Amino acid sequence: MVEATPLGPRPLALLVDLDDTIVSDSDRAGLNWASAVEAAAAVVPFPAEAVLRAIEIERDWFWSDPERHRVGRSDLIGARRSIVSAALRRAAIPEADMPTAIAAIVAAYGARTEADRGPFPGALDALRTFRELGIKLALVTNGAAEVQRAKIERFELAPLFDAIVVEGEFGLGKPEPAVYTHALASLGVSAADAWMVGDNLEWDVVTPRALGMRGIWIARGPSSVANCVIADAILPDLPALAGLLTSMTPR
Repeated sequence: MVEATPLGPRPLALLVDLDDTIVSDSDRAGLNWASAVEAAAAVVPFPAEAVLRAIEIERDWFWSDPERHRVGRSDLIGARRSIVSAALRRAAIPEADMPTAIAAIVAAYGARTEADRGPFPGALDALRTFRELGIKLALVTNGAAEVQRAKIERFELAPLFDAIVVEGEFGLGKPEPAVYTHALASLGVSAADAWMVGDNLEWDVVTPRALGMRGIWIARGPSSVANCVIADAILPDLPALAGLLTSMTPR
């Protein structure tokens, strides 16, 4: 654990992100795109390596803009079709082949992503530990209601939380301040008594801290010194957070 500031006593509440915090979502994206392109190339012959490189370029471009990100996460299938379509044009795939190629790549990628998705090791046990410690829990997640609720149901997450805030249901997503204040109000706690926990530095650390919460960054890879300063603590996963909270003095 990297702790940038003294954390004080155990919080009364945690606001917890879903994707890539509790449930794996994008950690195998590169491999899944590669597998999807290879599978589609067997249906509609095209240069798989060139198409994959183009998808990587278009994917990075698409998700780099906050507004495109907001629109895209509300319609993931549409976002994937847009990325693949632009990539096929970049790779100079004939127009006549594009509809079949787009459908094949998008379908294969979606199937592989769903097959790989699951809770990270120890994540659900960590949530149970938080509850055993008497900490109130809110799940705060961006994305379309149908998509995010399907994950919540599939992995039986609802009973572990006192409140659930889904962008597609609430009408706003992180980092809009109203999302966090709504979650806090749902739990009946103040910002000073709560921590936000997640893998996105801006959404799960920067904005929550500006609102008076602690921001705990789940970083599964190396973190920079600058990020250590921004976050109140940097942890590799939720089990590490469970260990930290267990060791802390209750309020």
